[in-house]
Parts: sequence; C-alpha cells; structure tokens
Amino acid sequence: MKLVLEPLPGLKLLEPTVFEDSRGYFFESFSARVFKELGIEDRFIQDNQSMSAQKGVLRGLHFQNTPHTQSKLVRVIQGSVLDVVVDLRKESGSYGVQKSFVLDDKSRQLLYVPKGFAHGFLTLEANTLFSYKCSDFYNKDSEVSIQWNDPDLDIPWDVENPILSDKDRKAMSFKDFVSPF
Repeated sequence: MKLVLEPLPGLKLLEPTVFEDSRGYFFESFSARVFKELGIEDRFIQDNQSMSAQKGVLRGLHFQNTPHTQSKLVRVIQGSVLDVVVDLRKESGSYGVQKSFVLDDKSRQLLYVPKGFAHGFLTLEANTLFSYKCSDFYNKDSEVSIQWNDPDLDIPWDVENPILSDKDRKAMSFKDFVSPF
C-alpha cells in the first residue's frame, strides 16, 4: 500500500500493491500495521457496502456529529464513482474546501476520510458496489446531510438530475450548518 496523494491534511488517497496472474488478482485492502505506518491509526469497527443499480445515483453529503464522528476508508469493488469530500474542520485552514476523486474497480484506489469531513459519491456506472469501513457505529441521531448541490460549495458533480434518497433531498444548506469540528 502506498500513499498517492494527501490533498488536505489527513485526507489520503491510497493505492494497494496488487498481485496479478492468470487466475486473477490479490491485494490487501486493509492492514492495521501498514495503515499505522501511513499515519492512519483509527480502529475501524463497522464495514458497510452499498450497491447502486443505476448510473447517476448520488449519496451524500453525509457525516456524523459528535460524539459519534466517523473516519472512513472507502473504495469501489465494482464500477466507478465520483467521490467527494468537504472539509468541515473550522480550524483546518481548508474549511469548506471540497475535493473529488474518481474511484473505480480498475485502479482499486482507496480514500481515507478522517473525522471532520462530509462525504458523498455519484455512481458513474450501473451496478456499482461501494465499500467503506467506519471508525464508529452508525448513529441515526448523529447523522447529518448537507445539500449535494449547495451553491456555497459549488461541487462540479457534472449531473443535472441525480437519483437521490428522501434524506438527501431534505439535506441542510452549508450556510445553515454549524460545525462541531
């Protein structure tokens, strides 16, 4: 596993070492020892997976408030996504800055999203499988969603009518959000 990019403090794009032969491939998608060497010391306690049957499914921008904040380690098992994060850490020097990455099953890259970031993704292919490890359990009362198309964030999703959940249709604006981070 190697660090490819750290575009904002703590946010890390990673690339696994892949071993391929005529049978297929093998790689470690997680190793606590290797991740510690890369500066990631979270203890991941929950794995989640979503499947989006259609291209254009948008999930996000989500995070959990204190005391149930989560770091996430995300990757695409099948298909591809435009993965987007927004820095919500008031003292970071990059508060409100968004970064996006294309994650897919060909590059097999992983994105480490530390606590204090909102996260979302747009499927670029049908039947996309998305996997993420979380450092805390899901807590409905701590869950927050910020509008995917908030004009203050101006995220270049490059989609006009994404497929959204009711929760994401009712998400709050960024200007109404008061950061606990």
